[in-house]
Order: sequence, then structure tokens, then C-alpha cells
Amino acid sequence: QVQFVESGGGLVQPGGSLRLSCAASGFTLDYYAIVWFRQAPGKEREGVTCITSTDGIPYYVESVKGRFTTSRDDAKSTVYLQMNDLRPEDTAAYYCATQHTCRTTYCSSGSSPCLDPTVPPLGSWGQGTQVTVSS
Repeated sequence: QVQFVESGGGLVQPGGSLRLSCAASGFTLDYYAIVWFRQAPGKEREGVTCITSTDGIPYYVESVKGRFTTSRDDAKSTVYLQMNDLRPEDTAAYYCATQHTCRTTYCSSGSSPCLDPTVPPLGSWGQGTQVTVSS
């Protein structure tokens, strides 16, 4: 049974940092790319970061590029999301889920591609962890 447990969220002031964790079980993590999603009240879910399975290459949506960093430890079946310089617009529930690949799109902020925020989850996700950025 595929399970994800997200943790590490909380209340932080603008400019602050948080580190989220996504603990996976019930499947072999290193077979899949892992996507971090977020969903704010009244807004659609969006993919925020994705890290590939074989070589651990990260991709980010343009709005978080340079501020967020995703990494994975397949031995621990855990994926991380380090979030720096948090902004009120980052407030959302954050979830992780699998994908076969990281779907990318043109990124105006640099030469490397950005994650397509409309990427869907391949399967189920956990209960999420709430991130609130407010002064």
C-alpha cells in the first residue's frame, strides 16, 4: 500500500525558512520521480518541485526557483523540500506524490527548464502539511 507522510510545516514570518519531509512507504521510492504539490484555499493544486528518479535532477516552478530546494534520500525513502525566503503567497497545504517523469516547460528566469505546474500526481498522496507565511 502506497503511503506518504508529509511533515515539517508550520507558521513562519515572511523571509523565514522551513524544511518539509515526505516519508514514503509501500513501494520502491527510487523507481519514481517525486513531486511536491501545494494547494491554497480556493486555488487549484500546482506542482512546485520535482526530482527525477535515476539521477536526482530537481526542477522548480518559476515562482519558487532560487528559493526552494528539493532533495531525496532513497535509502531513507524520504524526499525533502527546503523552503527559504518564504512569502505569503507560499501559504498552502503541501503534499508529495509520485510521477514517472518531471514534466518541464519554458522558464523565463534562466537557461534551465522549469517544472510544469500542471503536472498531475501519478497516484495517491498523504494528508499534507500546512505552511502558513504571515507576519
